[in-house]
Amino acid sequence: MKQKNTDLTQGSIGWKLLLFALPLLGSSLIQQLYNTVDLMFVGNLLGKGASAAVGTCGWPINCLVGFFTGMGVGVGVLVSQACGAKDSKKVKQIIHTTMGLVLAGSVILMVIGMTLAPVILRKMNTPEDILELAVTYARIYFLSMFSILGYNFSSGILRALGNSRSPMIYQLLGGIANVFGNALFIYVLDLGVAGAALATFCSQTVAAALTIRHLCRLPEEYRLNLRRITLRMDVLKRIFTVGVPMGVQTTLVSVSLLLLQSQINTMGVTSMAAYTAYSKMESFVYFPMWAVGQATTTFVGQNLGSGQIQRAEKGTKTALLLGIGITVVITLTLTAFSQTALHLFSNEADVIELGSRIIVRLFPLYFIYVFVEVLSGAIRGAGKAAPVMMIILVNMFAVRLVFLYIAMMLFDTVYEVALIFPATWITTALSVGIYYLTGRWKQGWCERKTVTAE
Repeated sequence: MKQKNTDLTQGSIGWKLLLFALPLLGSSLIQQLYNTVDLMFVGNLLGKGASAAVGTCGWPINCLVGFFTGMGVGVGVLVSQACGAKDSKKVKQIIHTTMGLVLAGSVILMVIGMTLAPVILRKMNTPEDILELAVTYARIYFLSMFSILGYNFSSGILRALGNSRSPMIYQLLGGIANVFGNALFIYVLDLGVAGAALATFCSQTVAAALTIRHLCRLPEEYRLNLRRITLRMDVLKRIFTVGVPMGVQTTLVSVSLLLLQSQINTMGVTSMAAYTAYSKMESFVYFPMWAVGQATTTFVGQNLGSGQIQRAEKGTKTALLLGIGITVVITLTLTAFSQTALHLFSNEADVIELGSRIIVRLFPLYFIYVFVEVLSGAIRGAGKAAPVMMIILVNMFAVRLVFLYIAMMLFDTVYEVALIFPATWITTALSVGIYYLTGRWKQGWCERKTVTAE
């Protein structure tokens, strides 16, 4: 099988970064499209109670899965650096240890999620009339843990090697499976929210199987051999050094969103459904900038691994311009057609009106978050995950909770409480920008042999 990897250490910076980021953008949009399909089936066929039940499960799931998703970022950083240094032996060790981590992590998450789902959802003030639906969805969803982790880690490895196209294709095929799964389980078999969770299971399994198969068919120097999956302690230590800060960061940010969701749950089912619909539309904004941030991580990792510090810095500046441009176009478009777009997720006027108010207030400010994603991505690409973790946790966990406490005292509507988001985007962007400008993220690389950037 011919491998289509992109060497980000040579050639035009802007063109290479764009070509690498586009499939990442495609993957993120595909991911959101089949999440959107879930909500379209649930919201329009099952009603706002089922929509609220599915939406309220999102944050506790993200909290539990987020740690291992952050670990996947650490794996990608190590693979990109080793790839830039042309160290195929190290790449192969990381790949086999990563798959061992996937096996162990998926079992842990499955047990924890299925056991604690009722407890967590009650602590989130989930209304009793939808609690059973939410627990059913969450428990079936957690059966997908191996597939979710398997795809995320495996696709992260392929992207770090310079192949962002194949994961996009595999996710597209998973998305197609998700559409057919929703139609079968919800529309034909009438399984309700359980059908939505089963459709997710099918789609994630298809994507994971194809991605892991790809790793098994890489060139010999990188190829995954299922019989050699292991947990090498020296490799795990390197993965944990970069991945644990990101995992902790992702988990605690998800906890802050979970606490926000728990407060929204006290405002009634309409507010819950409106916020769920807003969150789905928000993903169309967030995932593209996330894709640019991930491309920046790989670009910086490969170039620092090859000793090209100036090229890494130029790539970061280019990524900022790219991310801001994409974000402004998307947010202006969705703001202008917010009510029309929200009809995809609900046919109830009160839900659409409330969701539209949130969008109009928040989307025009979303470009600020590009600075967080891109600059954080660059710093992580240098292997400096701990400083980013501290910045994110102070601003998007501690400060956000303070803002949430104040907002709940001052406001009584979901679209006013949601103003805590842009407030913390600003504080986080300023903090990460100051750290980046100090140049501390380059320490350790500057002493190595450098190559003049093109």
